[in-house]
Amino acid sequence: MSEILLVRHGETEWNAEGRIQGYRADSPLTGIGRAQAQALARRIADESVDVLYSSDSGRTRQTVAPIAEATRLPVVLDASLRERNYGVFEGSTYAEVERDFPQAFERFGMHDPHFAAEGGESALQFRDRVIEALERLARQAEGGRAVVVTHGGVLGAMYRHVMNIPLDTPRSFGIANASLNRLSFHAGAWRVIAWGEVAHLSETRSEGL
Repeated sequence: MSEILLVRHGETEWNAEGRIQGYRADSPLTGIGRAQAQALARRIADESVDVLYSSDSGRTRQTVAPIAEATRLPVVLDASLRERNYGVFEGSTYAEVERDFPQAFERFGMHDPHFAAEGGESALQFRDRVIEALERLARQAEGGRAVVVTHGGVLGAMYRHVMNIPLDTPRSFGIANASLNRLSFHAGAWRVIAWGEVAHLSETRSEGL
């Protein structure tokens, strides 16, 4: 059995501004986000961790850096762990997307799993990428515990997959910045062990969820 500790990056400037980041667009961690990353590193230092993976986006690199220092593990960067590609939506607020791309925004708001913004990927394509990437990492970490620093969309897609929640159902579960989310992988099957651990963030103010 492999245990995967899925981690969302710390709060970013665009999280605080309500801007869509996505696959290509990026923004740095806020002061709160940097404090969250440090708190997360202290928490993970108490775990027995065998390998440390991260998306290669800037915001995940910032988040994983103190974890690597605390665990003394090298970071394996993997572009397949990036956020969903939102195409032309990236860098905009939702209000700006509604103004500039009203028809596309309407389809996006309907949670159509086949819809992809221009230049982006659909929820179905994204989910398949996420599942393939995490199953590959889980098999590589067989019998061990891996930390995977990634994005809110990745956590959401994986939770839906494991809990058999349809992609066209509005989200009803939390995905907090710098949270710990525990999954196991055994004999080809996933299980949620614990979701949304945030006790380590008690001294930080969590925003941009």
